[in-house]
Amino acid sequence: MIPLNHPSRSMAKNWYHVILLIGVGLMLFPFVWMFLTALKPEREILAVPPTFFPRTLTFENFTDIAHRIPVFRYFMNSVLVAVVSTVAVLVTSSFAGAVFAKYDFPFKNALFMIILGTTMVPFECYMIPFYLMVSKAGLIDSYTGIMLPLVITSFGIFLMRQHIATIPDDLMDAARIDGCNELGVFTSVILPLSKSALSALAIFQFMFGWAFFVWPLIVTNSSELFVLEVGLAMFQNQYAVEYGSVMAGASISVVPLIIVFLIFRENIVSGMALSGMKS
Repeated sequence: MIPLNHPSRSMAKNWYHVILLIGVGLMLFPFVWMFLTALKPEREILAVPPTFFPRTLTFENFTDIAHRIPVFRYFMNSVLVAVVSTVAVLVTSSFAGAVFAKYDFPFKNALFMIILGTTMVPFECYMIPFYLMVSKAGLIDSYTGIMLPLVITSFGIFLMRQHIATIPDDLMDAARIDGCNELGVFTSVILPLSKSALSALAIFQFMFGWAFFVWPLIVTNSSELFVLEVGLAMFQNQYAVEYGSVMAGASISVVPLIIVFLIFRENIVSGMALSGMKS
């Protein structure tokens, strides 16, 4: 057995770090290119050969989108859709996951398999009948209509069910002995031990809600309800794409995703440590 302080172990660890740094660089490169492109004038963006760092630093692309579209309104619409849908998914998925993981009722497994099977059906397959349902309900061109497909997800139910199933039943029984009802068991035992899963689900759902494009595009008629992704589509026409403005808008849209990730990243780590109890 190779000792822990053997030179070969240190060399292998260094190679792991090098490989990880290369992977990080490859993943960050598109974002760096996007930010730098947003700071270039249009003629430099289309120059051949392309330049990595801007020769002429300009903020014209950011001012251009601010003058041509109500970017702050679109930004706040995206924030509203993403935040409300994330909160709704966390609530519905945690409740449904707890029910499927810790309670018995008729046809539980069959119902869960049906829900799990819907994860393999893309939204585009049932988007038209869903649109007809929303239209009959009178929710076209409304915030409710935009967020309706995002309030519950089968992936969230599956993720929470798998995580909550690992929570020892003894802890729940102890809470019941202390006088907690089922809602109290859920709020005082299940939720605190599900921080890691809830944080991961929050990140995934916020990213999905923030990047939602096709549904808001077809369900909204007035420009006041446009989300940022739909607003940025105005800079792409049949014959040309205004890359500078698109990159500036995309740079703005990335900021909330980074903030959400930084907030919930710590909860994922602490939640994993807290849920490491075994029966």
